[in-house]
Amino acid sequence: MNTFINNEEFKKKVIFIMGATGTGKSREIEPDSDFTAEDFCLQAVIYIEKILKTQRVPIIVGGSNSYIEKLVEDPVFMFKYKYDSCFIWIDVEQSVLNRRVDMRVDQMVKAGLVDEVRHIFIPDADYTKGIRRSIGVPEMDRYLREETNIDGDDESKQMILQDSISSIKRNTRMLICNQLAKIQRLISEKMWSVHHIIATDVFKEDREEDLDEAWTNTVLQPCLDIVKIFLKNDYHNIIIDCT
Repeated sequence: MNTFINNEEFKKKVIFIMGATGTGKSREIEPDSDFTAEDFCLQAVIYIEKILKTQRVPIIVGGSNSYIEKLVEDPVFMFKYKYDSCFIWIDVEQSVLNRRVDMRVDQMVKAGLVDEVRHIFIPDADYTKGIRRSIGVPEMDRYLREETNIDGDDESKQMILQDSISSIKRNTRMLICNQLAKIQRLISEKMWSVHHIIATDVFKEDREEDLDEAWTNTVLQPCLDIVKIFLKNDYHNIIIDCT
């Protein structure tokens, strides 16, 4: 008698929203501490189970693709055995993404990026650990050193600041390229089945729809359609809220 049961039917559902990201600062982690891939996985598993107990679908949004890969692929966490994953990749054309990066960095500067970095600035700090290795922090080192130089003139300091901002933009673009390459590798080498949503039209300046309408039509609705199909035969009485 064949007692084999298809485990695929009884796996719990988890959704991943992937894509290239800009810069950001975490306020939940001490500046000098490292939040490792293992830390991420341990926390993710805890919260996934908490959410599943409420009969809702865990959705993991963003984060390092390397961290997501470890969570899914590392046999220690048995993720593939316990969970059925739906991967959705929100993608934007590189030229449009680069323009958005420049705008976002400028907005961050206006919102107080320099003050935020100044708050954690320590001369000769180790920029390989914790939040200090985040894009936006090491690039400001030269400016913050020059800022305290009483012999430096304001014009020179402003030039250094602009150079620092340009470095943030350049390094963010490089980060995006690396992130996109990692997603492509997960598809080609790890054989992840990833739903590819192209969101470029949403961010084009000459779009005819307003931003919210364009986002709904181009990104949100296709994602909801994918998720509905993914959850169609779920055996865990998942609550679906598509409002």
